[in-house]
Amino acid sequence: MICNGPKRAVILAAGLGSRLRPLTDLRPKPLVEVNGTPILHNALRNLQVVGVEEVTIVVGYRKDAIQYACGSRFGELEIKYVESSVFEHTGSAYSLWLARDALLSGDSFLLEGDVFFEEGALRYLLLGPATDTAAVAPFNELMEGTAVVLSDSGLISAFRMKQTAANVATDGPRLFKTMNLLRFSASTLRETIVPALDDIIASGARRAYIEELLADLVERRGLKLAAACCDDLKWYEIDSVDDLRMAERIFS
Repeated sequence: MICNGPKRAVILAAGLGSRLRPLTDLRPKPLVEVNGTPILHNALRNLQVVGVEEVTIVVGYRKDAIQYACGSRFGELEIKYVESSVFEHTGSAYSLWLARDALLSGDSFLLEGDVFFEEGALRYLLLGPATDTAAVAPFNELMEGTAVVLSDSGLISAFRMKQTAANVATDGPRLFKTMNLLRFSASTLRETIVPALDDIIASGARRAYIEELLADLVERRGLKLAAACCDDLKWYEIDSVDDLRMAERIFS
């Protein structure tokens, strides 16, 4: 157990998981199993190992199933819930905004509930001197989604949305995939993240994603977000049935 890391975490687990149907017809995506272990349970166990004591889970689709599967305590973790009643019409930034009270409580990990990962990814977030850090891995031809560019000093300097294998083959800067595992200090959450979330919701952009928020903060508002490179660790973001099969092979 790590004693000086964040004691709190927020996990976003409200979405429909429509690309995983029919597996998500009767259960939410975070409870889909990778070789017998629900994605969400894997995250909670890893958080407990690195010293987290309290986890806030944002729920929406099939919320009762998550509350039943995790309860008010999971191992040594105290579990709290925040409910989104409009999960079908909102993006991840809105879910995070709903958990703003938890974000204002101190240093925190932030996870999306569809990533199956080794505990070491959280340890890497704790190893460097920066308290605001995102886990990343080299972007390869099997990946798609949001990528980032790193500066020579190891900070994230730019975000690239909707990347595919074609982008890997270009002569541009080396790309890294965001793993949707982050660590933020209390001061950054209080002074930067939560005010930016308030601005997004006040503007009516309820379908915005966290990657869009972070891109704006890094590229235009001066947020210094370090990158923890996890290229030697096993992990997979699970959005589709093909993703699930790949994760099962990686963690077999």
